[in-house]
Parts: sequence; structure tokens; C-alpha cells
Amino acid sequence: MARAPLLQLSGISLNFGGNPVFDGLDLVIQPGDRVALVGRNGSGKSTLMKVMAGLVEPDAGARTLSPGMTVGYMEQDPDLSGFATLGDFAAASLPPGEEYRVAMVAEGLKFDPATPVATASGGERRRAALARLLAEAPALMLLDEPTNHLDIEAIGWLESQLAETRSAFVLISHDRAFLRALARATLWIDRGEVRRQERGFEAFEEWRDRIWAEEDEARHKLERRIKAEGRWAVEGISARRKRNQGRLRALAAMREDRAAMIRRQGTAAMALESGPQSGKRVIEARAIAKRFGERIILREFSLRIHRGERVALVGPNGAGKTTLLQMLTGVLAPDSGEVSLGANVQMAVFDQNRTALDPEMTLWESLTGDPEMRVSGKADQVLVRGQPKHVVGYLKEFLFDEAQARAPVRSLSGGERARLLLARIMARESNLLVLDEPTNDLDVETLDLLQELLSDYDGTVLMVSHDRDFLDRVASTTIAMEGDGRAIVYAGGWSDYRAQRNAPMPEPAAGTPRPQPSKPAADRVKKEPAQGLSFTERHLLDRLPAEIERLEAEIGKLAALLEDADLFTREPVKFRKASEALAARQTALAEAEEEWLELAAKAEAAGR
Repeated sequence: MARAPLLQLSGISLNFGGNPVFDGLDLVIQPGDRVALVGRNGSGKSTLMKVMAGLVEPDAGARTLSPGMTVGYMEQDPDLSGFATLGDFAAASLPPGEEYRVAMVAEGLKFDPATPVATASGGERRRAALARLLAEAPALMLLDEPTNHLDIEAIGWLESQLAETRSAFVLISHDRAFLRALARATLWIDRGEVRRQERGFEAFEEWRDRIWAEEDEARHKLERRIKAEGRWAVEGISARRKRNQGRLRALAAMREDRAAMIRRQGTAAMALESGPQSGKRVIEARAIAKRFGERIILREFSLRIHRGERVALVGPNGAGKTTLLQMLTGVLAPDSGEVSLGANVQMAVFDQNRTALDPEMTLWESLTGDPEMRVSGKADQVLVRGQPKHVVGYLKEFLFDEAQARAPVRSLSGGERARLLLARIMARESNLLVLDEPTNDLDVETLDLLQELLSDYDGTVLMVSHDRDFLDRVASTTIAMEGDGRAIVYAGGWSDYRAQRNAPMPEPAAGTPRPQPSKPAADRVKKEPAQGLSFTERHLLDRLPAEIERLEAEIGKLAALLEDADLFTREPVKFRKASEALAARQTALAEAEEEWLELAAKAEAAGR
């Protein structure tokens, strides 16, 4: 026997300012549904979720909720007015005596329910809203970007909770790994139409591309028919005017069909351009440490970042990632040790709090008011990588329309604010990009483009992110802030870090020497107990032999691939990428061997 749906939307139409968001929308959510709601920034995902929650009244259509069923909604900007603490807000709708549910959820989400609302950060407020929803456990949960402001550990906890819940849920998220792990169906909003596929998010991009290809083919066929019928109308109608009125009406109908086709929004025309090349060593930190009062943020830590590296900082919220980022970039001085920037470094910074954006300024003012983008004597132009461009034209490259140019920044969605900030930093030349949580709120297509840009960027990238998929695609080195002031350097992205961190490390038998790099240069230095080295240096000395072996293996594979004489003509892009990867790994190998020699010599000197 078929189960009654939890929620049904029938014939929903909604207009904002005369612009249709939805027209004749039908949607059903069944018990047990686990649905990813995806679409471009500004496509109406949050609006649809508010209609589903009953918070936005449509212009036409009906919302039907099954009797006895409850719907809970976690919004991006919760209203906590009237509550003294975050815990008061989170427990407001619970029956007396069940406040313990909030405490259990708060532990997993890592926030303090006793925190006063007046002093709570935006991230704490969002976690309180998420805790309220999870504690209520309604029949249908609607979650709008629940992973924003959560660290990776808390995201993992939330993932496990949603995997085990009996509630149905619909979730909006930019986190691919999160969506792949949880979604069993996908709702896709595209130009006011909502499509559903009974497959998880891993199948979304193939499905989307197939639909777009079918649309393009249909449009091309229609345009060819219109062109042919148009020639007939001009050349052959006069002799058969009465008999061919039907054919003329069909031509007019085809033209109407073409006009009704809503062309899909293209991807943002984002571009990154490196400035003059920096020195080989971009950042060098020597034995830096930091504490705030009694709290140790970073113990003695040394690091060398070379040109072209993509370095990611990961760890729990509050572990000190942003503090370390600020020390490495010279914004914050360490308590001890020193940081030096290499020669000719030009830095561009993406700030997770979007503090560079004044919410009361218009988008136009946000660009023309930037001293580095201002064109003298031209109030309607901005300087983009050395060339003047009209403000509106540049905004259109980042998918803003002309009407938005004079709108205040506060009217933008989170994803639109992220795009505006990217427009600012991409207007200038740089050779060091500093990205603090760049993926928050970005849609899948913009994320794809950003990842491609970072892969092709000639400069160096230093970033903080909790997006596991993004880290795996972009990072070449990961610094893990592991608590108690410890920062450990690992090769690769998130999955590489987890594999190395969780790999068994058996102690060698008594008298058995540790494996050494196979290179002759490394063999000339005998490794002694690492006395006199910092904690980070000791860890690096232990890790480098495995890193050298990994690089040698990758070099061997790439060299074997490039031995194919036909590869260049058959797959030129693959040949170019393999050649670039081979050169990068050969450089990394030489640097790793040099670093191992330096550390081994230092350890040997300390042991004498």
C-alpha cells in the first residue's frame, strides 16, 4: 500500500518584483526521502525551501502537509531575538524535561549552549539553529547550508546523525562529499523548473550535462526549422497566400517557442592572473610560537613554502588555523620565532568573514571604492588586471545583472557575496592567494571553475577549508592543527592526510635502522636520534623518506606515460598536464632531498 506523502506542493507560482521564481511547480516529499536540493546561486533554492517550510506564501498553488506530520527548518540567518542564550533558543520548542537533547547535540556540533545571544558569532548562531532542528527531530527536516561554519570533525558528526535519522530531509549544501554520503535523490532547480532524479548527488553532474545537451540539440533543430520556414515565407508565399496561412501560423508559433526558451546562465567569467614571479621560497617560518593568555595556539613550528605550492590548513574550529594563516602572511606577529616573505610577493586575500565588503554599499561602490581598482577620473570604470573595464560589464562576468549593480551588498545571498569578493581579488595581479573558507555558499559550477583556476594558477595558494572534496582536488600539502598547539605537515590533500595519519607506524626492532631515502645524496648522511630538532622538524625528518619514495614512484609513472610517442598528437591536453606534473614532481623531489639532508645534518650535529 502506497504511503501518503509527507509534503506536497501543487501548482506553486511565485514572483519577486515582477520576476517569476516558480510557475506551476509540483513537488512531493515522501517519508524516508533523503534529497539534495541543488542549483545555481540565486536560482531559488532557499526560497523553495521556505515555501516547503510554510514561511513564504506563494502567489498561487497549494502546500499540503499530511496530518500529524511536522516540518522543521534550519535557515542560514536565524532570528534569536528574545532569547538570552543559544541554549534557550535551541530548546524553545522542546517539551519540559527534554532540554538534555540540546546538550547532546551541542557536544557534537561543538558550541556552548550557555553562550549569550548578544555575544554569539554568526557561526555559533547557525550551530544553535541546527541544534534546535536536530533536537526537535521533526518528520521532515529542511537544512539550508548546514555545514557552513562547521569544522570537518563536526561535519562528520552531522553526517553520521543524518545517516541514522528516521526523519526525511531535504538539504542544500556546497559540500560535495557531504551530499554524496547522504543523498538518495536529487532535486535540481534550473531557470524556474524543478526536476527530480531518484539517484544520489554522485549522478547529478552527468544527469545535468545530458539534459543540457538535449536542450542544445532541440534548440539547434528549432532554429534550423525557423530559418528554412522563414526563407519559404519570403520566397514562396505570394502565389499561395490563402492556402498557406496555417504554415505561417506554425512559423509564428515556432518563433514564440524559441522566444520562450530561457537560455541557461553561463558560468562566471572568472580569471586569475599571476603578477611578476615571486622568489622560489615564498614563505619561511622559523620556530614560530603563539599563545593567548594561558592558551597555547602554536608550539614551536617551522615551515618553508615554495613557489607553486597549494598549502591547506585544517583542524577543528578554534585550533588556530586563522591565527597561523595570519602569522604566515605577516598580519600577526608570533610570540617567538620569525616569518619572512620571499622576494616580490604580491598577495590577494579572500576573507571568510567578508569583512572587505560593506553591507550598506552598493555592488558598484564596492568595486569603484577599492583603491586598487579605482580608475582616475572614471567613476563608471574599474581597473581589472591593469585594464579599465565598465563596472556593470565586469559585474556581469561574475553573473550579476545590471539591476543588481546599484543594490546594496546586504541584499545578496551568501554565494553572491562570495562571488563579489572573488571579483575584487581577481581584478588584481597576485602571486600569492590567501583563501580563508573560499567555498562557503558557492554553487557547484562556480566551485568547479574556482578549482580549475587554482590548478592553473602560476602562483602559490595558502588556504583554510573544511570542504574535504575541495581539499582533495586542490591541496598539495596539508598542515593539520591537531590541538594543544601542535601543527603537523602532511603531503597531499584531505584523504592523503587521513591515510598518513591513520596508517600504522610500527616501531622497528631493536638495532634495525629506519629506512632512508634511496638517493645517493641522502645515503651520505647518517641519521642519528633527532636531538636538538623542534617537534615539527623531527616529524618532518621522519616523514620525508616516505615522501621521497612517493615522488620517485610518481615520477616513474609519469615518465612511462610520456614514453608513448603518439600521446602528444592523440591527447595534447593530457600530454601537457603530464609534462607539467613531471616537472613539478622533479622539483619537489629535489627540494625534499635537500630538506632531508639539512635536517639530518642538524640532527647529527646535535647528537655529537
